[in-house]
Amino acid sequence: MLDEEQQDAQSTAESQLPPPPDGGLHAWLKVFGGFLIYINIWGFTISYGAFQSYYSSTLLNSSSPSAISWIGTVQAWLLIVIGVLSGPLFDMGYFRPMLFVGNFLVVLGIMMLSLCTKYWQVFLAQGVCMGLGAGLLYIPSLALVGIWFEKKRAIAFGIVMSGIAVGGVIYITMFDRLTKASGFPWAIRGMGFIALACALISFPALLSGSSILARPRRARRLFDRSALHDRLFLIFTVSTFFNFLGYIVPYFYIPTYARERLGSTDSMALYMLVMSLAGTFFGRLASGVVAHYLGSVVTWGLCCLGSGILSLCWISIETERAFIAFSIMWGFLSAALVTLPSAAFASICPDLSRLGTRVGMSWSVSSIASLIGSPIAGALLRNKNGQTDFLGVQLWAGICLMVATCWLVVLWVVTVRSLKKGWRI
Repeated sequence: MLDEEQQDAQSTAESQLPPPPDGGLHAWLKVFGGFLIYINIWGFTISYGAFQSYYSSTLLNSSSPSAISWIGTVQAWLLIVIGVLSGPLFDMGYFRPMLFVGNFLVVLGIMMLSLCTKYWQVFLAQGVCMGLGAGLLYIPSLALVGIWFEKKRAIAFGIVMSGIAVGGVIYITMFDRLTKASGFPWAIRGMGFIALACALISFPALLSGSSILARPRRARRLFDRSALHDRLFLIFTVSTFFNFLGYIVPYFYIPTYARERLGSTDSMALYMLVMSLAGTFFGRLASGVVAHYLGSVVTWGLCCLGSGILSLCWISIETERAFIAFSIMWGFLSAALVTLPSAAFASICPDLSRLGTRVGMSWSVSSIASLIGSPIAGALLRNKNGQTDFLGVQLWAGICLMVATCWLVVLWVVTVRSLKKGWRI
């Protein structure tokens, strides 16, 4: 046992990466490339509410809301759970193959979706193919930026993840306008060409100056046993699990709520989601700046608390104006719930050379929450007097986020006591 620990320590020292430069052309090119990648992988995922609404009323109207939500949640689940493989592969220096294959699968899935007419076809193209491709890009893109930044890591991650909002706004706007003008197939193809352009531009940005990632290093296991004895790792994983149980639910149901409960037009319902995603753009940038001064864990906890309260306030909203305000505020506050966990994890990880493996392990557990969160919410929908009752959806999202907040308080306390770096964690 002692010999094995000594070998691990020796191999860790041999594979230790140099200190992050925290700036320079190549470092900021990684941020730009990651921004483009996130336009595709998360921008498309977070805009699934537009597809949920369209599928329920038109393309897949014979399927239940819960069944339709499985398409989006499987896509989000695969996006995260593939980190179990992509994290160690990144540590082993296989970033380039994953970059090419991942982008190919994402674009292929979008183009195949334009040909789909049945539930199983949509499930395979949008849920499985796009999810697999996005999963190969998600963790490595974050880990790459994390290697190039330390002090400015929260700001860098915030810029990268603002691509989620930009992608969501672009894709939802295209979906709404092109579906009416040219039909569903050509609307999806147009989105596919945008995704292809983002992918091609991201290649030189992400690969420039990255020869350090290809140098021979110790092959990483899929499972880092030492993480199970790390209290910070375990508490972080529980926090992100409840975080993702509630985070994505409102994004899936904002258009449906606006159309079915408030009587909004289809276009207005979609633009409410656009406004929410536009709010996330500013929220991600703002949370990154605030985290730079208060710490990632503290800022994450405050935003999680605010999002949980706002989700419960959703219950009392009965007018279109109030729901527009809710959508914008939700986007702004909830933006940190997917941005800051990455920065927070990098701050508590004891060895950056194992960052990819540990992030993959933690978020593969959290991915289960992304898989089941929205279908559970969809199953809680009730029909009363010919009107859809969203109370179960609203309570589910709010309570899950409040539980996540409690665990984040525990994470902050344990981190302060363990690392002894002050309260700004």
